[in-house]
Amino acid sequence: MATPAPRPGPTQHVDHPERDQQWDDRARSETATERLDRNWSSLLQELRVTQTGVQLLTGFLLTLPFQQRFDRLDALMRAVYVATVTCSIAATIALVSPVAMHRLLFRQRRLNQLVSGAHRLTIAGLTLLGLALVGVAVVVVDMVYGRGAALVGGAVALLGFVSLWLGVPLLMRARRRAGISAAAPASRAPALQPADPPVH
Repeated sequence: MATPAPRPGPTQHVDHPERDQQWDDRARSETATERLDRNWSSLLQELRVTQTGVQLLTGFLLTLPFQQRFDRLDALMRAVYVATVTCSIAATIALVSPVAMHRLLFRQRRLNQLVSGAHRLTIAGLTLLGLALVGVAVVVVDMVYGRGAALVGGAVALLGFVSLWLGVPLLMRARRRAGISAAAPASRAPALQPADPPVH
């Protein structure tokens, strides 16, 4: 009995886009190169949105120590602030890295590796950006309303980040996989042959 092939994970689909080529041929009528160009263009559009936000957030955080109320922060909130700045700067580096990669790999025929690497850097950058948003919510609310409200504000920001940025997409992907798994046995089932007429 043949052992079924392991189900490919999300990173395998990123590293091996040729596995979707049959669907691309049928639904989009595009070649492998056209698919990579489309993936790269879509990624650039996403990066334009996130880069603007993370750069504004980083600039805002870097100006906070020069505000008068910053001296009111205790040691704990200063540590939260430093961690938030670190996440924001790291997110900026991760989200801008695909541009540097593209320049260094220009005309090197490495678009497949470029799309895969930029995909991973974008996910890392979005994760760091989400953590930075949680941290800035805690610091700002603490400066305005105090520690209790800061914890509530941070919890709300964390809940929104986890549910909308992670939970909803992962749930949609899980439902799609469940639908594919349910349809696969039906597509592999042999067609029913008509019964032979009774012999009299």
